[in-house]
Amino acid sequence: MRHPFLAGAVVIITTATLAACGSSSGGAGEKTAGAPAAASAGPVAGAPAEPDGSASKGPRASRSSEPPKTPTDELTPATGTFTKKQKEYLVDRVPKGMDPAAVLQTGQETCDRLTYLVKVDRDTAVGAVATGEIADAGPAVGHLCPRHEEVVERASRAYADGMYKGAQLRPGRYRDVTPTKNCSWEITGANGKNLASGSSDDGKRTGITIPKAARTFTSTGCYAWLPEGDNG
Repeated sequence: MRHPFLAGAVVIITTATLAACGSSSGGAGEKTAGAPAAASAGPVAGAPAEPDGSASKGPRASRSSEPPKTPTDELTPATGTFTKKQKEYLVDRVPKGMDPAAVLQTGQETCDRLTYLVKVDRDTAVGAVATGEIADAGPAVGHLCPRHEEVVERASRAYADGMYKGAQLRPGRYRDVTPTKNCSWEITGANGKNLASGSSDDGKRTGITIPKAARTFTSTGCYAWLPEGDNG
């Protein structure tokens, strides 16, 4: 389920990116003229373990099928220079023959989207990372916008819609993020025993507790569940 805030964020950030294109390559102010805008895509790094069932994104492509990457010593922009952190972000991320400034722009757009969403609603930002709607957030935040590290860390302990089993479960208290009117969840224990379940027909947020006895947790139409307090 796509979060309503994100559509507006994409329009605003894309417009800003186009206006800024060719001026600066990040907070450090290093120039990377001519860097085209590129949309973020793909699964988010550091997201919760991939759920089972229909929520699964399917088998991942093997590294052997990936195109060769540009060597580190060749990661230079057409004009200007990259900062140390920008170059670290680009290592092993730029396909041979592609302008590294374009790949850097993708990471910067990820940071811009996070900044926008954090200002609007921090929980929504965490949910967007947890669900993968803001993709590849981990590397972008780690190198380009470390101020959002708490968002990525919290998202790594959240649950997007789907089914989770065994080691994927972390006991604790969670609350959902902007659920639909068809939000439903179920927690089962040994032998499929129902430990807790519920649904929301009014779109209001709710909280749940995943006990240590839980064996599966299934969520549908709730977008994401965020950990409360010190959940591990």
